[in-house]
Amino acid sequence: MRLTVRAPATAANLGPGFDALALGLGLWNEVVLETQEPPAVVVEGEGAGELPEDASNMVFRAMAYLAREAGGSLPPFALRCVNRIPLARGLGSSAAAVVSGLMLADRMLGADLSPDRLLEVAVDIEGHPDNVAACLRGGLVIAYLSRAGWRAERLEPNDGLRPIVLVPEGERMATDDARRVLPVDVPLRDAAFNLGRAALAVVALTERPNLLGEALEDRLHQPRRLPLVPGARALYQHLREAGVPVCLSGSGPTLLAFVGPGLPTVPDPGPGWRTLRPSFALEGASIRGGD
Repeated sequence: MRLTVRAPATAANLGPGFDALALGLGLWNEVVLETQEPPAVVVEGEGAGELPEDASNMVFRAMAYLAREAGGSLPPFALRCVNRIPLARGLGSSAAAVVSGLMLADRMLGADLSPDRLLEVAVDIEGHPDNVAACLRGGLVIAYLSRAGWRAERLEPNDGLRPIVLVPEGERMATDDARRVLPVDVPLRDAAFNLGRAALAVVALTERPNLLGEALEDRLHQPRRLPLVPGARALYQHLREAGVPVCLSGSGPTLLAFVGPGLPTVPDPGPGWRTLRPSFALEGASIRGGD
């Protein structure tokens, strides 16, 4: 059996939408599974020589998790992970690995999980509903916890918008560090500010991009995370002063900016930065083969 999964990068939070809003980005990881080859895990591209190539690999761990949950067993297999999503940069590399592993195991076991159940299991493993929801569904997603479990609503980003992804070569942000600086409690005025901006962000990203400058403002996480990455903070402030709509992608340090009709161009960030211009991933992760 040969199976191939493609999973997109994601940009979560989108400024004020902490743990709720995310976008799928057209930067894809690919995982190829072969049951006719000797068991192995190989990582190519981003993370080669750094990510584990054994049972501790996140794709493998997600597969094993679903097998335990489903009460099934997986046959021996080889995995080849071709990664294009930068690591520890706030672009959902771990979400892509989790989603890839779950989709592979679901197909191999014949579990046939519903989209909502797949989302719930992905959240159980990865912990960030916005990232895995955007990876699974594509487009702009709103993730929320319902009485029945984690759910996500998908919207179409505005046709005229284009994301610009600015990746610092010399800075990373570990998720644990990014979470550690967040307060347990926030002032009511800051919570109200973010509620208004998050609602505005949905309107701006789908219908009125001219509102993005204000819509991406945040008082909950960006002011606390940006000081951890001074290079990203300096560029963020420069872009804001130039009128460019910009926010941290996830917990950073990657910055997500937008261009489109009526919006300023994004200036060259200079040495030490990788500028990517992906499309929006309007479709989520997909799997083929094994039929």
